[in-house]
Amino acid sequence: MKNVNLLITFLLLVCPLATMAQQVPDTTAVNNNDSITWNKELDGVVVKAQRQLIKQDIDRVAYDVQHDEEAKTQTVMDMLRKVPMVSVDGQDNIQVKGNSNFKVYKNGHLDPSLTKNAKEVFKSMPASVVKRIEVITDPGAREDAEGVEAVLNIVTLTNTKMQGVTGVVSSSLNTLGHPNFYSSLTSQLGKLMLSVDYGYNGMTKRDSYNRVENSRTYLDTGNTTLSGSEGSNPGNIHFADIDASYDIDSLNLISASFGGYFYTLNVQGDGYNQLLNSAGKQLYSYNNSYWMPGYNHHSWNGRFDYQHKTHLDGERLTMSYMLALTRQHTDQESTYTELNDVSFPYTGSLMRERERFTEHTFQVDWLRPLGRGHQLEVGAKYIDRNNSSRSVQTFYDIDTNTSDEFQHTTRVIAGYADYIFRAAKFSARAGLRYEYSYMRGSYPDGKGTAFDKHLGDWVPQATLKYQLTDAQSLKLNYTTSINRPGISYLNPAVNVSPTSVSQGNPQLSSSHTQRISLVYSYIMPKLTLQLAPGYNAYSSGISSIVTAKDDIRYSTYDNILRYRRISVEQYVQWKPFDTTTLVLNNNLRYEHYENPNLGYRNHGWSDNYSLSLQQRLPLKLRLSVSAYGKLGHSPSSVYYVQHSYLNYYASLQRSFLKGDRLTVRFTANAPFNKYWYMEAETVNGDFTGIERSWNRNRSFSISASWRFGSLKSSVKKTEYSIENSDVVGGISKSN
Repeated sequence: MKNVNLLITFLLLVCPLATMAQQVPDTTAVNNNDSITWNKELDGVVVKAQRQLIKQDIDRVAYDVQHDEEAKTQTVMDMLRKVPMVSVDGQDNIQVKGNSNFKVYKNGHLDPSLTKNAKEVFKSMPASVVKRIEVITDPGAREDAEGVEAVLNIVTLTNTKMQGVTGVVSSSLNTLGHPNFYSSLTSQLGKLMLSVDYGYNGMTKRDSYNRVENSRTYLDTGNTTLSGSEGSNPGNIHFADIDASYDIDSLNLISASFGGYFYTLNVQGDGYNQLLNSAGKQLYSYNNSYWMPGYNHHSWNGRFDYQHKTHLDGERLTMSYMLALTRQHTDQESTYTELNDVSFPYTGSLMRERERFTEHTFQVDWLRPLGRGHQLEVGAKYIDRNNSSRSVQTFYDIDTNTSDEFQHTTRVIAGYADYIFRAAKFSARAGLRYEYSYMRGSYPDGKGTAFDKHLGDWVPQATLKYQLTDAQSLKLNYTTSINRPGISYLNPAVNVSPTSVSQGNPQLSSSHTQRISLVYSYIMPKLTLQLAPGYNAYSSGISSIVTAKDDIRYSTYDNILRYRRISVEQYVQWKPFDTTTLVLNNNLRYEHYENPNLGYRNHGWSDNYSLSLQQRLPLKLRLSVSAYGKLGHSPSSVYYVQHSYLNYYASLQRSFLKGDRLTVRFTANAPFNKYWYMEAETVNGDFTGIERSWNRNRSFSISASWRFGSLKSSVKKTEYSIENSDVVGGISKSN
C-alpha cells in the first residue's frame, strides 16, 4: 500500500507540468486520409487541431499508434495498454475484451505463429513500425464462427507508393541481462514490393527465474502435500516474416507472405515434496530435479492471395490459400533423490513428446455493393487440419516404459453471407454462416479404436449502430462462435509423476459461445469515453477435470463446463492540458463457472485495470508512468480463484536527429519490488490448497529506435485473406 500511495502522489505532482512552446512554420497542413492535422501561427499564438487517436466503426475500434508520440521508442506491448478493450498484466499476458481467447492479424490477415506467441513478439516489436492497432470487436459472418470474442489487427503498412528503401532498427537491454532486437526493411522494385522483418528476444537465467510453493490437503485421507520448485528457462527466441505484393494492373493484385516463430529453451530447476498426515507427521519426502534440454518449438505459416477488382466501385473477388505448420519437441527428465518412505519404485523418468500440426485452408470471398449504403458479401472456406502426437515415457531403475501415438483430423466446409447497411446516422450488419465439420481420431499403435464425428452448425450474428451526435454513438451486438479442441486437449498420452497423472481426451467435441453487448462511445479531442456492458454464456464448454485418490491428482478434459459472465468494459482518455494525457482502461466483471455433473460452482467479481500518465516536459523529454493489475478474487475455473495483484513502471524518453529519427528511452519497472508475486487458491474438488509464485520483476532498461529512409509506403495487401481461429488447447509454449 505504501508503494501505491507513493505512485499516486507522484502522478499528482507531475500532471501540471507543461512544455515550452516551440516555433512552427507559418502554415503547415498534412492530409492523412480521414483527417487533417494543421498548425498556423497568428500574432505569436499557435492554433492546434488535435488529432483524435481513437476511431470507432460498426465492427471495430482503432487506436492511431502512428500519431502517438510515445510510439517512437515504446514497444507494441506498451501501446496495447492504451487500446480500448485490451488489458495487459504484469507478466505481459494479453486479454482482449476481457478474454485471452483472441486471434492476431497482421495487416488484415491471420498470422498463426504471431497468435500463438503474441506475448514474446509484441515485447520485441517497436511501436514505430505500426500504423494503428484495431480491436475487431464484432467479426462478421465471414469469420464469426472462428471461435474468438475479438480479433487484434496490427496494421503496419499502407498501400501508398514509395521510391527507395525505408526501415527501422530497434534494440533494448535491461539489468537482468535480457536483450531485444528488431529490424524491418521495405523496398519497391517496379511493381514488386517487398518487406522483411526479423526479431530476437533473449532470456537469461536471472530474467526467467521463477519460484513456486504449493500446499494441498486431500479430503479423502486428510493428508497434506507441501511442495516447491525453483528454476529458470534461459533460451533464444526468433521471429521473421517476408511479405511481397505485385500489381498486375489497376484491377488485379497478388500478394504472398512467409514467416515463422521459433525458439529453443533450456528449462531447468530443483524442488522438494513432503506428505504429512492430519497430525503433522511426515509420511514421506523426496527432492527432485527437472531438466528439459533443447526444448524447441517451430511455427511456420505461408499465404498466397489473389484479388480482382471490377469496374464497379467497391466490388472485389479474393481467392486465398494458407499453410500453417507447428512442430514441437519436448524431452523432460526428472530425477528423485533423498527418498524417504516413498511408495513409487523408480528414481526418475524421461518423457519424450513429439507433436505436429499441419493445416491447409482454401477460401473464396466476393464483395458486391448493392446501391448506396448497401453491401453484400458471400464466401466459402475449406480447412484440412491434421494433428499428430507421439510420446514415450521411460522410468529409471525399473523395467517399465509407456508409449502412445495419436492422430486427429478435422475437415471443415463453411459458407456464409453478410449484409451491411450504412446511412447518415444508422448502420446495421447481419450475417449467417453454416459449418459442416468432420473429425476423426485414430491410434497408429493399435492401442485404441478409431472414431469419427459429423457436426453441422448454424452461426448467426447481428449488429446495430446509431450515431447519437457527431461525438456520441450507441451500438448493440449479438454473436455466436465455435471452439474446437486442439491436440494438447485431445492427446490421450498418459504423463505420470509421483504425485500426479494427466492425459487428454480424444472424445472432446466443439462448443458454442453466445455473446451480447452494448457499446456507448463519446469521442472528443479532450475526452474519449467508452462504456461497454456485455453478457457471455456457453454450455458444454471444454474444461479440465481434476480428481484425487490416495494423495495423487488425476487430470483430463471434458465437455462439461457451464460459464456465465457479466462485464462492463471502460475506457477513458483525458487531456486536462495540451501536454498531459491520462488513460484508464479496465474491465469489471462477474464470472460464474459450474460443473453440473460434480456439483461444483465458482463465482466472483474482479477488475482488470490499467492507469497511465503521459507528460511532455521541457527539453523534448517525455515522461510515462503506469500502474496496472487486478482487484478482487477472480475465478479462473470451477476449481481455482486468483487473488489481486499490482505492478507499475515509469519511463523517460527523448528524440534526436532531424525528424526525431532516433529515440532513446530509460525505463524503471517495479523499482520497489524485486519479485512479481501471484497467489491462487483451490476452492472446489477433492483437495483444497493454495499456490504462491515469484518471478523476477524489478529491472532498469535502456532502449533505442532508429528509423531511416521514407516511411510512406509498404507491401500492398489484398483487403481480405484467411483467418482460422476456432482451435483451443493446441500446441503452445511451455510457461
